[in-house]
Amino acid sequence: MQPVTKKRWTIRTADEDAIGLLVREKSLSPYIARVLVNRGITSSESATAYLSPSLSALHEPMLLAGMDRAVERLVAARSNGDPVCVYGDYDVDGITSVALLISFFRAAGISCFYHIPRRLEEGYGLSCDGISFVASHGAKVVVSVDCGTTAVDEARLAATLGIDLIITDHHTPGDALPEAYAVINPQRPDCSFPFKGIAGVGVAFNLLMALRRRLREDGAFKDSPEPDLREYFDLVALGTIADVVSLQDENRTLARFGLKAIETSTRAGIIALKEVSAVAGEVSCSSVGFRLAPRLNAAGRLEDAALGVELLLSDDIHAARRIAAELDAGNSERQAIEKEILRSAVAMIGDSSGMSSRSSIVLASEEWHPGVIGIVASRIVDLYHRPTILIALQEGVGRGSGRSIPGFHLYRALHASADHLVKFGGHRQAAGLSIDESTLSSFVERFDQVAAGELSEDDLVPELLIDAVLAPEDLTLDLAQSLAALYPFGMGNPEPLFLLRDLRVSATKVLKGSHLKLVLEVAGQRIDAVGFGMAGRSVPERLDIAAQLQVNVWNGRTCLQLRLKDFRESG
Repeated sequence: MQPVTKKRWTIRTADEDAIGLLVREKSLSPYIARVLVNRGITSSESATAYLSPSLSALHEPMLLAGMDRAVERLVAARSNGDPVCVYGDYDVDGITSVALLISFFRAAGISCFYHIPRRLEEGYGLSCDGISFVASHGAKVVVSVDCGTTAVDEARLAATLGIDLIITDHHTPGDALPEAYAVINPQRPDCSFPFKGIAGVGVAFNLLMALRRRLREDGAFKDSPEPDLREYFDLVALGTIADVVSLQDENRTLARFGLKAIETSTRAGIIALKEVSAVAGEVSCSSVGFRLAPRLNAAGRLEDAALGVELLLSDDIHAARRIAAELDAGNSERQAIEKEILRSAVAMIGDSSGMSSRSSIVLASEEWHPGVIGIVASRIVDLYHRPTILIALQEGVGRGSGRSIPGFHLYRALHASADHLVKFGGHRQAAGLSIDESTLSSFVERFDQVAAGELSEDDLVPELLIDAVLAPEDLTLDLAQSLAALYPFGMGNPEPLFLLRDLRVSATKVLKGSHLKLVLEVAGQRIDAVGFGMAGRSVPERLDIAAQLQVNVWNGRTCLQLRLKDFRESG
């Protein structure tokens, strides 16, 4: 199997009447209006909400099934002094969710502590060992964050131990919900919450909104300051963006306000994290996804995610800087391990004669660290455009992490292969599993049967969705600057992509050994275009390009620059 190099270019078709309406009623550029319609924004009202998101438009948290019982129990815990344990997952979504609830509970006078399982010892999510551990430390209420939807046995154990278990999660439910005190998950079939795509930290934030309102109504803040939920937006944005959920609806609002909160945050842990990540000034989804989140993730991937929680809870800048430096070193170690696993996985794919006929990639090794295989699975998907699962084996047991491609629901595929698995969980694009090595071969075959039955040949070729064909004379700095109104960009709200045809290449240059820089002649002007990782490609004299428009500020000069996503010879 060779890495995928060709891409399908698909120009989106849009309702021209809807575009015209937005141009007239909102005084928008036809290109901006077209991008909005491509995102499903077709009315003046929805365009206003999209371009100017408001916190007042956040959904009513009590619409989440189970929210009323959860709030009732936490109010009682505050009154009775019942210790509450916040039990989280070890990724950024889980870490920020734990820090969010612990910060609020402390501010609201709720006795609390937290527990995050060690990846290599306890594995993912709620476990019977974990429930027993927090019970031995006095927990009367356990609030899970970013995990627990499939924890049927664990919920039974909690009840036996006298613990009221409140599950907050966003992962796909199994055939039956756990018999917990409350299960809050927008994915529940009986849940009327209008937006199903919030991250785990978004579910936790909705719990805080509902709980604060109830405490306010009960007069809990008469003699003490009421927690300001805006102070938690930085944590919500970190978890939401890092979990790569769709930046639509409530996620978009929380991310937009949260990114600004990260820029101006006075939280010692955020300040220290930005310093070691070299993030200054404007903070984008890219800054979070490629700089802040990996360092916060490093502790949980290699050892103990509690270090990330302590960073975010710290109110001492000197202590925060020490923790951030430790996380930065852990991230460097993680990168080295990741590089070696990627090399190994690519070699396994190249050495397998039967791999080329497969619609999926499932690989396993006793040499791999289970903490980073999810990241490497994402790299394999980028290279080969196949649903990919990597499994770290140890003493006959495998822990796997998978990533998917558009059009393939990874969780449902695992459900269809469940007879060969010990445990699994996740959602459409990402999932985790446990497997006995004795069933590995049968799982590989079954999973590929599911993939082959659902994926066509076209599905296995990456698709570039182009928002509009751009006339050369319309390629301006003003247009690039106006695209900022559509920010933040990420999953579900991709940065607009434009097609320009028949451009002349006047110069080429290789940057840092792997990146390609072109100087293109467009309507009498010369514009720089950069293609990351494209240095090895031959460049024709005239070409069509699929590119994003960017505003480049350098040495006090502002100019238009193109980011190439693909190019091909004109003709």
